[in-house]
Amino acid sequence: MAAQRVFPLSCVVQQYAWGKMGSNSEVARLLASSDPLAQISEDKPYAELWMGTHPRGDAKILDNSILQKTLGQWIAENQDCLGSKVKDTFNGKLPFLFKVLSVETALSIQAHPNKELAEKLHLQAPQHYPDANHKPEMAIALTPFQGLCGFRPVEEIVTFLTKVPEFQFLIGDNAATQLKQSLSCDSQAVASALQSCFSHLMKSEKKVVVEQLNLLVKRISQQDCVECMACSDNTVRAGLTPKFIDVPTLCEMLSYIPSPSQDRLFPPAWSQEDPYLSIYDPPVPDFTVMKMEVPGSVTEYRVLALDSASILLMVQGTVTASTRTAQATISLKRGGVLFIGANESVSLKLTLPKDLLMFRACCLL
Repeated sequence: MAAQRVFPLSCVVQQYAWGKMGSNSEVARLLASSDPLAQISEDKPYAELWMGTHPRGDAKILDNSILQKTLGQWIAENQDCLGSKVKDTFNGKLPFLFKVLSVETALSIQAHPNKELAEKLHLQAPQHYPDANHKPEMAIALTPFQGLCGFRPVEEIVTFLTKVPEFQFLIGDNAATQLKQSLSCDSQAVASALQSCFSHLMKSEKKVVVEQLNLLVKRISQQDCVECMACSDNTVRAGLTPKFIDVPTLCEMLSYIPSPSQDRLFPPAWSQEDPYLSIYDPPVPDFTVMKMEVPGSVTEYRVLALDSASILLMVQGTVTASTRTAQATISLKRGGVLFIGANESVSLKLTLPKDLLMFRACCLL
């Protein structure tokens, strides 16, 4: 009998303080839907659902016929399931971590190092930067979603400096003047002025920032997203967090290139093989995310085989999954998570005539 290469997972929830509380959280609702025994505490945050093999959140295998208890253990003994290219490129390990985020309050001001900087930081301060890998990330909104990413066009920043005195106070008159004067200069002068402004802001005393924020309070909207990233714990933070803060490194490492917000969006490509499939394929080798929107009028949907291990999340819908290696069909409903080994195709039969919404993380080399 062929070894089981497709199986359901029970995934780890992280209860960070910035997460939505109780059943207001999409993470909690997905958990409750997929596991009838799950107890949701309304006074606790449910911030992130981790789907992968991370040491702090290795998914449990929900199949008693499989000897290994976690996905990380199983992959270590079945590395061919990763796909030949993935196995060789990433040393026999799953290269991505797949997540759902439910955000109640602002996350930290942060950035992630590239590989060269990650190696340097890990060597200098392994207690704060625990590995030598980069950490590119990609978020796909599940609900209307606002995020701060990169730097606005300088004209917009100058307008805010003029209209928001609290902002100008934190930046300082000299840095603000330098930025305004850079409007008539080249890109290098603009980048230098932006770095000066941002550094002044990040290096402001906490007491002063609190005073100015009390004068100008803006509530962050609640929001949910699917996120995928390379397997790394390297985060350089500069504020809004009780964790280690490294302002000099953050201010030094950023690319000070202003651009309109729409330039930060990463549009998907539509599949030529599957009319219900869109593909978010970022310019990094570690991960790709596929979004599948299948109408309820379709009675059966085939998940395409890939030369990569993948993790599938059911956000909406109810199906039974079957494969050539499965000993029995697998019931999958909202919140359900399925591991799919490389080169495995999965047939999904809709048990209710309702639309399906699924996301699938993989590695397309």
